[in-house]
Amino acid sequence: MSRRLNRRRFLQSSAAASLGLAGLPFIRAEEKKLSANDKLRVGVIGVAGRGEGNWKDLQSAGAEIVAGCDVDASRIGKFRDTFPKAAFYSDFRKLIDAKGLDAVLVATPDHMHASPTLMALRAGLHVYCEKPLTHTVAEARLVAETAAKHNRVTQMGTQVHASNNYRRVVELIQSGVIGKVSEVHTFVGTTYNGDGKRPEAQPVPETLDWDLWLGAAPERPYNKIYVPFHWRRFWDFGGGALNDMACHHMDLPFWALKLRHPTKVTAEGSPPTPETTAEWLTVRYEFPGVNLTWYDGGKQPKLLTDLKVKWGTGSLFVGDKGMLLADYSKHALLVDGKLTEAPATKPFIANSIGHHKEWIEACKTGGPTTCNFDYSGALTECVLLGTVSYRSGKSFEWDAANLKTKGASEAQKFVSKEYRKGWEVA
Repeated sequence: MSRRLNRRRFLQSSAAASLGLAGLPFIRAEEKKLSANDKLRVGVIGVAGRGEGNWKDLQSAGAEIVAGCDVDASRIGKFRDTFPKAAFYSDFRKLIDAKGLDAVLVATPDHMHASPTLMALRAGLHVYCEKPLTHTVAEARLVAETAAKHNRVTQMGTQVHASNNYRRVVELIQSGVIGKVSEVHTFVGTTYNGDGKRPEAQPVPETLDWDLWLGAAPERPYNKIYVPFHWRRFWDFGGGALNDMACHHMDLPFWALKLRHPTKVTAEGSPPTPETTAEWLTVRYEFPGVNLTWYDGGKQPKLLTDLKVKWGTGSLFVGDKGMLLADYSKHALLVDGKLTEAPATKPFIANSIGHHKEWIEACKTGGPTTCNFDYSGALTECVLLGTVSYRSGKSFEWDAANLKTKGASEAQKFVSKEYRKGWEVA
């Protein structure tokens, strides 16, 4: 099969798929308890980029990929070659409505995480969704509540959560090796800033369904900068470095310190624009007893700069007995300005069977996952509150129970968003 499908072939394959998933019997997950020997039948929504990485991991972990969906025919060749018998769609709504699925993987751009996730949950399907879980704070709360209501097994794509390194850091912090932690500084060099302008209109490629790609976002002309990656630079679709990277890196302090909802949020950054994201951000999240500060665009905590410690990306935990630095793959104590190997502690967090494997096994048994939508929903809410503060230019106290920005009415409009007609999620 050619790596590139023309528009006609793409539509023909999508139309044929609407007849069902290759004749598989229609059994929703809640109607049939999967056994250990059963294959979890997964539909993939967004088959390239992170979608490809995820379906490869799911396949390796034992899932059966029975359907796929993508709006861009130029990027589906590898999936179609790998799964020639899988049903294929351009519209995720048809995939979810079809027969023969137990679960879906959602790997679309951020602005279209909530729509397929909510539809799948309401259809009784288990869901694995890439990070950030949603595009807005209000969506994150709705997704978590919907997953709980329908008792579905969920996992957000923070794959590093399954690493042994993260587990050892959590054990060190919770064992009190550096004492009571009062500050955490989390920093990355990533930036996705734009020039503040909306790109000019260009002809839509024949291989792309631009209307479906826009989905819930406000209507606008196509430009090649948006697809497939640099949508992250635009508020209507993404949220810059904070939205892209913070769920990975802030996951570690969230887990280690058992954080949930901040009480106050304050952000500063490069001059904001209504169209494109920040060149750099610093966001201070205040929790009871501890402050967590996020830095992107190459900014780092003053403490590291003053000590002239080189540590490219990660988190600095400050306790009353010492400091600890960690990133994805390593960690060390910071003693007198020098990096020192951390002491061994008694392990109490079992090593993971694999991030995707956890989800697959839990879908079969009804057991827990480590990044379920209750945990990752709260993490995503916190992350996106930084965007709310930055875009509004306001610091605010956060009323988590009611999703309200106390003392900053200007910020409230950024907690949620308006949806294009027909794409509402409530």
